[in-house]
This record gives sequence, structure tokens and C-alpha cells, in this order.
Amino acid sequence: MPVRSRDFATERYWAVATGELLASLGSTAGGLSSREASVRLEQHGRNELVREEAHSRLGSLYDQVKSPLLLLLLFAVVVSWLSHERTDAAIVLVIVVATVWFGYSRDRSTEAALLALRNRVRERACVLRDGERREVGSEEVVPGDVILLSAGSLVPADAVVLDSTDCHVSQALLTGESYPVEKRAVTSATDVPLVGRKNVLFRGTNVRSGTARGLVVRTGKQTEFGAIAHRLSRRRPETEFDRGLRRFGYLLTSAMLVLVVVVFGSHVLLGRPPIQTLLFSIALAVGLSPELLPAILSVNLARGAQTLAAHGVLVSRLNAIENLGSMDVLCTDKTGTLTEGKVDVEGAYDPGGASDDDVLQLAALNAKFSTGFANPLDEALLRAPAAGASNVTKRGELPFDFTRKRVSVVLEDAKGGFLLTKGSFRTVLAISSLLPDGTRLDAERRAELQRRALEWGRRGVRVLGVASRRLRAGDLPELSAESELVFQGFVTFLDRPKAGVANAIATLAARGVQVKIITGDSRPVAEYIAQLIALPGRRVLTGSELDSLSEEALWRRAEDTELFVEVDPNHKERIIRALKKAGHVVGFLGDGVNDAPAMHVADVSLSVDQAVDVARATADLVLLEPGLDVIRRGVEEGRKTFANTLKYVLTTTSANLGNMASMALASLFLPFLPLLPGQILLNNFLSDIPALGLADDRVDAELVNVPRRWDIRFVGRFMLEFGALSSLFDCITFAVLLLVFKASIDTFRTGWFVESLLTELVIAIIIRTRRPFFRSRPGRLLSVATLVLIPLTLALPFLPHARLLGFVPLQAPILAGLVAITLVYVVTAELTKAWFYRQTGRSSRAQTLRG
Repeated sequence: MPVRSRDFATERYWAVATGELLASLGSTAGGLSSREASVRLEQHGRNELVREEAHSRLGSLYDQVKSPLLLLLLFAVVVSWLSHERTDAAIVLVIVVATVWFGYSRDRSTEAALLALRNRVRERACVLRDGERREVGSEEVVPGDVILLSAGSLVPADAVVLDSTDCHVSQALLTGESYPVEKRAVTSATDVPLVGRKNVLFRGTNVRSGTARGLVVRTGKQTEFGAIAHRLSRRRPETEFDRGLRRFGYLLTSAMLVLVVVVFGSHVLLGRPPIQTLLFSIALAVGLSPELLPAILSVNLARGAQTLAAHGVLVSRLNAIENLGSMDVLCTDKTGTLTEGKVDVEGAYDPGGASDDDVLQLAALNAKFSTGFANPLDEALLRAPAAGASNVTKRGELPFDFTRKRVSVVLEDAKGGFLLTKGSFRTVLAISSLLPDGTRLDAERRAELQRRALEWGRRGVRVLGVASRRLRAGDLPELSAESELVFQGFVTFLDRPKAGVANAIATLAARGVQVKIITGDSRPVAEYIAQLIALPGRRVLTGSELDSLSEEALWRRAEDTELFVEVDPNHKERIIRALKKAGHVVGFLGDGVNDAPAMHVADVSLSVDQAVDVARATADLVLLEPGLDVIRRGVEEGRKTFANTLKYVLTTTSANLGNMASMALASLFLPFLPLLPGQILLNNFLSDIPALGLADDRVDAELVNVPRRWDIRFVGRFMLEFGALSSLFDCITFAVLLLVFKASIDTFRTGWFVESLLTELVIAIIIRTRRPFFRSRPGRLLSVATLVLIPLTLALPFLPHARLLGFVPLQAPILAGLVAITLVYVVTAELTKAWFYRQTGRSSRAQTLRG
């Protein structure tokens, strides 16, 4: 039956009776048939706000051509052609075509790889199809579907509640409400605003507790979230790495503009031909610019994403790889990451501490009839040998939530109705007033029970309390029923640390990453686990202590604390913010619905493939296998990405700036241009070929061992010192060619082209490592490209048709002199590098001591 979706876009569906709504949508309480769902998917489209599709081939090609540098080159082609400089026009055109082809091919392969990775992480939704519960992709949900939600579910579309049990939904993203709101099957008023629609589940919100069954009314862009998505979309804050790249771009752009304007204006005043001067100025601008930086960065990130995927980490946001490399604090819960995540029942005990299968039976009954929140403790109870079946029926439920930290079910047996509660020992004890023998729970007996639970906790044993009470006929399952209970006993669980987790923490510490545990577990359990995994420090801050701290005080305490225990979701967010305020790059690993707020504010958020929907959707990186060793590999990959990007930046600044500045200066004093525009662009193009290998270069261990951050002062100082060195050797080359060899104009241009290209090729090998260059093996592509281009550079003047490029054969003494200058440059650059890093190391140590 077709849906009148056009009418529904304006109807106040929240004020329509459920039966009428079902009829209008052509649906039933049992959901749609699979066939009808397919028809509606075609009719209404996929349940997406923005469809993520690959660029068309033309789109990818346009992305390459629209680059300002390429447009500048195309302008140079036109000017050269119109001024009858056909050779220069041809050279520039070949360079443009080669650059576009490389960028296009890289873009297509990178995007295909990233789409394949994204498809591995899909949001899922539980719906009723053909009367059965099925899990489908969220994008396949259609109007008329009946969705099933529980704690941790991400609401996939706007829906009206058909029925619910203590369902609380966090809709802060949509309405700004600080606390979760209850959703129930009531008809709202016609003119009520969003916050008053108690029977509507909105797309993008998440269920914090309880269960609900909803009828989907709107999907995709027709949802409330879709209608105001442009106002709700919160752009992620600019990372330090992105900010550094932007500042670097501004720095070079400013230098480029100044250089071009000064050179062009000076040449015009000197009476040089304006067309040739314009082409020369354009060539200088292109030669100075790091035009391959976007390509290098995208290749780095795509390669990093593919490498991480091969090691069990899916990247949802590429820039997160850089943040992961800069991370120096990792906050994590303990369950499933530090421990096995698979708990087993250790035992069940009566209040006196004696083993008691009846207590286990009661706990298993509670787990069997609890529907709100699947968790490993319930699974362990249902696996336990003594958890057999009982002749009871369910009458109601008070689902688990993160405030009460317990779940109650109302059951009925041959004796009548009774309330059965299971949960955190402290919260269950707090609502209990009797022991099974009828004895009142006075302060002394409570202290004895707490002492027993504390002893278990010190051994790393998780303790739950079990309590019950008989109900009168007709009593409804309300929160007020959770009082005056009979404390039946304890159920204990074990979740041992993972093998190798202590080594993983030590390895991360050696890499400069401090691990902090943030858990809702009790202090004794957390301290015991921290001791087993050899967590350094183990200073503790509890949730109640945290509540008493101001924001400024928390900044100081958070840095010195390794264990945050007995915390709630709001505490987690405060802790992350405090660590960021203290100057740390913070990662957060979470897998539960209560982790989503902290994950959103972290610099890099991580989750696991088995996490709840909202945690997986919030995460920058999804771990296919939980564990710290996987994160350690991710940290190393992020640091390699940063290191290789910085290599290209330093190579560009040291070589290009020096050469272009020397050329601009020489052009003012020589009666001819030092290089023709086409020769400048050819030099720049050939020197960039090995630079592509920097994207996949090997990275020295010392560059991976500690977090690295963008330092624009470091880059600026490097640019000035190595640029000056490059200019010095350019001037030496000018003097040798003009004063020693009395070179002609063509010989001068050919000789300087050879020397300039040779120095640009070798400087990449020198600068790529902080070690002596012969003690660090470069990547294969960089090595092969450099070894091929060095002899090609020396042979270029002798190749057929070289005169078309303005080159002439060089005499042997001139070639020998150029090679000698290059060798001296290598030695001097190596010595300068060693001196530079000694100086910057001393400056860093002095700054650390002052801090």
C-alpha cells in the first residue's frame, strides 16, 4: 500500500491516534512485509541525509584542474603560445598534463579504497519484517517500518512510540536538553514543540535506558534532524596539524606573492621584455609552491587507513590518523580492552557468605526476563550450570539505567507476584531492609555485607546484589516498588586481564602515551586490575571526589591521576575536557552508550566493532579486535604519516625557497634570465618525482617513539637556515660558471639547471632522516627515483632535441665541477643538519626546564 508521504510532511503525526497512524501508513503493529519494504525503499529513497558516493571521473578531473597553481600554469601556456614561444608552451603543457594525470589516478585509487573501508562500518537498525525481528542497514529503513530499540540504540528515523518500558532518550543534539527524556505511547497536543513530543523518537538521538517499539513516520531529509541538519552539524574543531598546515600555506603564499611582485616590477623597471618577465615570475611562483603537498598528504592518510585496516582498525575520519599520532594520553574503560571482556560466574552466596544455588537461580531469572540492555553479566548468568528453568511468568519490568545501576522484573509464580532486583551491590543494598530470615538490616549487618563485598573487590571479583519482595495483587511495576526489599545474597563474576596487556601499556608508555582508566566500577575492582596489569602510578580519583572539584582543580588532578573510578558519563566528559585544557592530545576508547559524550569531545575517539550503535557512529576509528596492542599500531601509523608529511614540507622549504630566491636575485643583476620559464618548471617537475616516494618512505624508530606536533617555528627556522645554505651554493655555482669557466648564456643555464636539480635530489635523501643519511635506508620509490634521475640529469644536455629546451652539451670540466659542488653541498648539508638538531634539542630541553 503506497504511503501518502507528501501529506505526512505537513501533518502533525504526533497528535494522531496510533490506529489511525498505522492505517495511514499502510502498516501494522507487526511491521511491513519484505516486499512492501522494498517497494517503499524505491518510492522514498534511502534513509540518508547525504548520500556518500564516489566522484564521477569528470568530477575527479575537475578537482585536479581547479588548483590555482594549475590554472596559473595554463595561463602561462596561453601567454607563451600567443607570444610565439611555442617551445615553452609545449613544455608547460606537458607538465600540466603529467601533474593532472598523477593527481587524477591517485584520487581515483584513494577514493575507491576509502569507500571500501567505509562500507565495512555501517549503522544497523532492528525492524519487524514479515512479523520477525530483523537487522538491516539504517539506510534501508522506510516509512511504515516498526523499529525495536533498547539502551544503546541509535534512532534511525523519526518514529512514533507504539509501546515502551522506562524508555529514556538523549536528544540533546536536537533540542539541547541536558538530560535524557522519557518516551511513552501517549498522544501529544497538536501545537506542542519538539521538546514536548513525548511520543516521538527523533532520528539521530540515542536510547539511554529501557526499550521501545516505534512506527517510522519520516526518513532521510524529511526527518526533523534532516530538516535542520545545516544548523545542527557541528564542525569538528581544527586539529593542531591542520592549523599548522594552514599557517605554513599562508607563509609560503605570502613569500610567493612578494617574490613575484618584486621580480616582475623590478624587471619591468629595468626594461626587460614584459611577456618573458611575466612567464619567469609565474615559473618562480610555481617553483616555490609545495604543489604536491595535498597529494602527499592524501596518499599518506589513505595508505595509513589501508595499513590500519589490515591490522584491524577501520578509519571513519582520515584526519584522525594524524591526531592518533599526536596523542599522548589514552583514556579507556577496562572491560574488553584491558580485560578479556568475557566474564564468568565465579559463585553465588547468601548474606552469610555461604555458597547458595538459590541466589544464582534468582539472578538468572532476572537476567532471563530483562529485555532492556544486553550485557555480559546476564550472558554469564544464563550460561551458569545452576541457572535452570523455573515455572514463572513475567508481568512487568523496570529496566536498567545508569543512575539506578540496577534492573527489576515483576514475576509471578505459584505464590503470587514478586519483584526481583539485580544490580550494583551498593544500590541494591541501599533499597534493602531485610535478610531472608526476616532480620532487619541494621548498620552493623550492612557493614558486614559491605566488608564481604569489599574483600571480593580487592581480588578483582565483580559483585552484584540480588534482592526481592512479594507484591500485592494489582501492584504495577513502578520505581517506588524498589524499596523495603529482602537482600537475598551476592553473585560474583571474574573478568581477568588480557594476556600481554601489561606489555602493551609499557610499550605505549615508551611511545610517550600515558594510559588512564575511566570506569564506573568500584575502586577496589579497578585498583586490583590496575595492579595486575602494572599500570604506572595508580593514583585514584572517585566520582564523588570529582564532583567536589572545580574545573581548574580538576585540570591539575586529572594530569596526576591514572584511575578514575565510580564515574558516570558526565564525569567522563569532564575528565577528557580537563586533560585537553592541560595541553594534552587525548584519545578515548569507548564502547557503551554512556561513552558517547566523552568520545565526542576527545581529540580522537575509538570504539570497537561490537560497540553499541551510538558509540560506533561517534568513533573516528573502529577496532575490529579490542585491545591496546591494536591502538599501539595505530599510534605508530599516525606518527609515520606525520613524519612523512613533514619530510616533504622540509624538503620543499629548504630546496625550493633557496633556489627560487637565488634565481630571483640573480635575475636582477644578470643581463639575461638565469633559467628560462620552461626550464624552471621542468626542474620543479623532475625534482618532485622522487618527493612522491616520501609518502611511503621508511620512518626512523626515534620519530615514532614520541608524540610529534606541528611546530611552525621549527619549520620557519629550518626554512631560513637550509634555504640560506641552498642559496649559498647557488651563488658558488654562479661564480664558478661565470668566473672560472666563462660560460655562455646557454651553458650557464644548462650548468645551473644540472646543479640545481642535483642538489634538490640529494637534499631529500639528507633531510628525510635526523641520522647521518647513510645510516637510514630510504623507501624503495624514493631510492629508485633518485638513482634514476641523477644520471638522467647529467645526461640531459646530451639527449636528442635537448636544444629545444634551451640546453647545450657541457664540457667534461664543467660537469666535473658541478658534481664536485654537489658533493660539497651534501657534506655541508649533513653537517648543518647535525648542528641544527643539536641546537633545537637544546632549545627544547631549556624550554622544558623553564616550564
